[in-house]
Amino acid sequence: MERVEIGLVSIGVLLVVLALRVPIGIALALVAFFGVAIVTNSNVAFGLLSNVPYEFIGDWSLSAVPMFMFMGFLATEMKLTSSLFKAMRIFLAGLPGSLAVSSVAACAMFAAASGSSVATSASMSRIAVPEMLKLGYNPGLATGSIASAGTLGSLIPPSILMVIFGIFAEVSIGKLFAAGVIPGILSAVMFCLMIIIRVKLNPKLAPEMIEKPSAADRMWAMRETWPLPLLVFGVLGGIYIGIFTPTEAGAVGAGLTILIALMQREFSFQRFWNSARQAVEGTASIFIIAVGAGLFARFMALTGVPDFLATSFLTSDSQIILILQLSLMFLLLGCFLDSIGIMLLTLPIILPLLHQADVDLIWFGIILIKLLEIGLVTPPVGLNVFVIKSSLGKLVTLPQIFRGVTWFIFADLITLGLLIAFPLISLWLPSMMQ
Repeated sequence: MERVEIGLVSIGVLLVVLALRVPIGIALALVAFFGVAIVTNSNVAFGLLSNVPYEFIGDWSLSAVPMFMFMGFLATEMKLTSSLFKAMRIFLAGLPGSLAVSSVAACAMFAAASGSSVATSASMSRIAVPEMLKLGYNPGLATGSIASAGTLGSLIPPSILMVIFGIFAEVSIGKLFAAGVIPGILSAVMFCLMIIIRVKLNPKLAPEMIEKPSAADRMWAMRETWPLPLLVFGVLGGIYIGIFTPTEAGAVGAGLTILIALMQREFSFQRFWNSARQAVEGTASIFIIAVGAGLFARFMALTGVPDFLATSFLTSDSQIILILQLSLMFLLLGCFLDSIGIMLLTLPIILPLLHQADVDLIWFGIILIKLLEIGLVTPPVGLNVFVIKSSLGKLVTLPQIFRGVTWFIFADLITLGLLIAFPLISLWLPSMMQ
């Protein structure tokens, strides 16, 4: 068999192995190892197996991953996000479906601190959904708003997915962070508009709130939520201005979180230890997948599959057509695989295609993360949906949550169309960076 044929067969074998529920990092590494051994010899395969993990994990840029995860877990454990929903409810009172709109706004702010879609969905669902259900909100609207807005943890910086994409695609993580700000805000606004329009057309979805917050209530809300904007602007502002690098920003954010917790008298060594343990566990899981993807990338380059796909599928000079083809592929993959797995599984194959088509990788990175966000709520394996179900137990059913997120998927697809049609939405802010 020719090398290209071996590479294509290996992709099919990889899909079969994944279907057998083998963890994606292990599956990538196994297929890459045996593939390299077949194409060359076992000595080369063992050489890659010993060198790639060391070279990859030794990359200083990757230190941003555990630090941003640590910052997010610290913000949660130190209760910097506990009053978000109540504060947003006060600020946004009077809007149709105000509690659902408040949930979206709170998720967006929480996402900016945590960088994790799953953490955002799990935390906010326990706080907001029971209250919405108690007040007579439609279960689909209540759960769908949290499940969908929870995905903003991937798009609103700082984002773990952006860090990983930036390292693999060899683009500026700082510019990726800047590029995600406006699309993240746009996504949240689209969710809010969809809720308001639906409730206007069908008031039964969300009973009107009679309460009118006083000036004292608004002052309380401002006092309770100031730490989170300070944390986010401190981290992103420092990157944007150039005070520190994105790699250093995670450590700065973690330190700033501890300082704020000390000021609010919420710091404890037990909470610190819990945050550190969760960050280590999450980092280890991501790195196993990333090392497998690194091995698979070397194997794909060795077989020449990326060049073969480029000559086979780049039949059009239109970047838009290529982006639409890839978007369809990612939407389908999102139905079955997790976000990090999809990204690291496909990047070794598609990055050469994007380079050959001269696609701006900052722009594509934001589109990719938006597509991965949609995958988090797409049946049958919408991870955020199952996270909310496990958090709420018997309060809601899976069909109710999936029906609720359908409307938000439509809003996401409109946002995705705008990001593809108007690259400046993603690229304007990075262009302003020095």
